Amino acid sequence: MHRKPHLPEKICPVCQRPFRWRRKWAHHWHEVRYCSERCRRQRAHPATGVPL
Repeated sequence: MHRKPHLPEKICPVCQRPFRWRRKWAHHWHEVRYCSERCRRQRAHPATGVPL
């Protein structure tokens, strides 16, 4: 069985939950900020703090 104990983690700024590296993010992991599409849609607008 293949185990993945040492994958990088980040904290989602919307839900405050940790999420781990995924193969589909391999080429742009440094740009990934949100754990899911749902959290990305719920992010606050940077200038006003109002959800988009």
